[in-house]
Amino acid sequence: MKKNKAVAILLCIFLLLAGVTYIDLFGINPEGDGSASDIKLGLDLAGGVSITYQVVGDEAPSATDMADTREKLQKRVEGYSTEAIVYQEGVDRLNIEIPGVNDANAILQELGRPGALYFIAQTDPEGNTNYHTQRVQNPDGTYGYAYVLDKSIDELLANGSILVQGTDVLDASAGTIQTSMGSEYAVSLTMTDEGRQKFYEATLNAKSKGESLAIYYDGSIISAPNVSVAISDGSAQISPMESFERAENLASTIRIGGLKLELEELHSKVVGAQLGVDAIETSLKAGLIGLIIVILFMIAVYRVPGVASAIGLLAYVALIILLLNGFDMTLTLSGIAGIILSIGMAVDANVIIFARIREELAAGKTVRAAVKAGFDKALSAIIDGNITTLIAAAVLLLLGPGSVKGFAQTLALGIVLSMFTSLVVTRYILYALYALGVKNEKLYGVGKEGKALNVVSKKIVCFVISGVLILGGFVMMGVNKMSSGDALNYSLEFKGGTATTVTFNEAMTLEEATSQVVPYIEEIAGGSVQVQTVQDSSEVIFKTGALGVEQRDALEQMFADKFGIDGGMIETETISSTISNEMKSDTVIAVAVAIVCMLIYIRIRFSDVRFGISSIVALLHDVLVVLAFYAVARVSVSNTFVACMLTIVGYSINATIVIFDRVRENMRTMSHKEDLKDVVDRSITQTMSRSIFTSLTTFIMVAVLYILGVTSIRDFALPLMVGIVCGAYSSIFLAGSIWYLLRVKFKPKKEQE
Repeated sequence: MKKNKAVAILLCIFLLLAGVTYIDLFGINPEGDGSASDIKLGLDLAGGVSITYQVVGDEAPSATDMADTREKLQKRVEGYSTEAIVYQEGVDRLNIEIPGVNDANAILQELGRPGALYFIAQTDPEGNTNYHTQRVQNPDGTYGYAYVLDKSIDELLANGSILVQGTDVLDASAGTIQTSMGSEYAVSLTMTDEGRQKFYEATLNAKSKGESLAIYYDGSIISAPNVSVAISDGSAQISPMESFERAENLASTIRIGGLKLELEELHSKVVGAQLGVDAIETSLKAGLIGLIIVILFMIAVYRVPGVASAIGLLAYVALIILLLNGFDMTLTLSGIAGIILSIGMAVDANVIIFARIREELAAGKTVRAAVKAGFDKALSAIIDGNITTLIAAAVLLLLGPGSVKGFAQTLALGIVLSMFTSLVVTRYILYALYALGVKNEKLYGVGKEGKALNVVSKKIVCFVISGVLILGGFVMMGVNKMSSGDALNYSLEFKGGTATTVTFNEAMTLEEATSQVVPYIEEIAGGSVQVQTVQDSSEVIFKTGALGVEQRDALEQMFADKFGIDGGMIETETISSTISNEMKSDTVIAVAVAIVCMLIYIRIRFSDVRFGISSIVALLHDVLVVLAFYAVARVSVSNTFVACMLTIVGYSINATIVIFDRVRENMRTMSHKEDLKDVVDRSITQTMSRSIFTSLTTFIMVAVLYILGVTSIRDFALPLMVGIVCGAYSSIFLAGSIWYLLRVKFKPKKEQE
């Protein structure tokens, strides 16, 4: 590379970094659009809209119908945000919390009244018209036609004009269908077993009369398609639709209108963040401090390559902030976990490359040749490690519940960006610095390969240590189960609890409520307390574990004594868990599928299923050890528990792949006299600096977050630190030994001959 080109490259990189950083700080216009402050934050960080629905009717709904309605409503509101949650209040209420929005009226208008969906014949059995078309003016000033009912719903139900209701619809989805005229946008309907016969009779009636069949929802007719054939199999299409968006809106409306229970709005409000401004500020401060420490560490250890990686890391941070806005992602605490993991992987890629450069310099190559060889030889390990984690992120994004998707989105984005900054930005900075005269090999460091560690021979000791830790965790879970009824310290997201809404004499900020009120509540209720303020109101919502009658009375007395609150200004309601059984099963299924996909990828890339099995065993080991830590330390198992475990899964598999990549490489050049055990030990030793330095830099990021963070963030950071240490341990001391045992026990066919 010539000097002029080197100067141009560095200038372009610094201008790009400066430009992106400016947008992150100030936005693309005077209003600040596109800046970091414009990133959508989740309910835990910024608050949102809370809507409470109540079941219509005098009879109490069954638990099954409530659970089914809750799950379907959860799927619907995830269209507003993947982090939206639905949970049950009392026996007949459902509460929706949607982050990142503050217009409750707009959302209520879109949601309408869940469960109020009917299919109406155009004429009644006596031939009288049930609805007619009417010319109306659209919001944009143009005119069109709408359908208007001639009778009330009660009259239509009584005269037999409504044969099919929303509860008869199993599913509705938007898509395209092929016709003689080409492809068309359409809505596909699937009826339940009970609804199939009803739908057949309704479509047969409409076809025989040459009429349409109107779909009525929450006060108006949303569609009135003509019926060309009697449909007996319960599957139908509404077409043509003018656009996919229109088809998706109609399908979404049918799904929510088809809930088993009809719901009506009880009240809605804009609620504040659960973690508050302090949580955001301390997280940002911790991230900045951690990043500075990591950058200084990389420069101190790797010198000139460390400087290049520092610039690459700054570019990574600037770009990920820009793209969080660009892709309109909602950032939550679990999303922050995904970013932390991807920062660790960005550092990891640099460490792998720089360690390779040092090895090449030690072998006698020139700096230029060593840098090129370092990037080339590190490529396979970086690609394999990142792709396995990216596979996990993709599966979680497709199959996981909303809270997991937030983590998967930021993780996937971070992985792609980390590969770009490591393999492109850092590479060209190093080439440019070399071209500008930074050629002394001492500025790059020369590796010295020491004596190989004797790891495989110590496998039994390592297996016993791991076994004791895991077994101890299960024993502790049993003890906890007998003493408290729960194996782990489940938070109200898993167990449900009590929501106490208090109307204070004066409005309180979240910080004031947390510091002045929560300590008193903790004395009475025990455990953690979640706090939410209500916009334009003096109401504060305190969510705790389930409270008994005596505890509720004690709370009322405390509020009266300490804050002068009358009992009539306190409302308590039992709430269900926000993490439903379906969400739990979806998460388990998604993780299981991700593991299988990673196993398949490793099998293809390494041509040896033993590598995949060993990686998964090491991964499961890390998860079980961290689970044991949750049991022993009684750390709260909240919605961040899933993010923590997923972070450990991604981190563990990546660390193990790097070692196995070196084992594969060394096996290609091993002599006939060399023992396989020695190859594994040598590979572990050669990648030892990578294992230690990557774990250390990631640990630093999380440790600073733990030191400066609020309680909920500490509950997330502490087990994550344990997982980072455990991931490094299993990769170094377990994965290689497990592969060695499998390789010796189940030899390849060519070695058996």
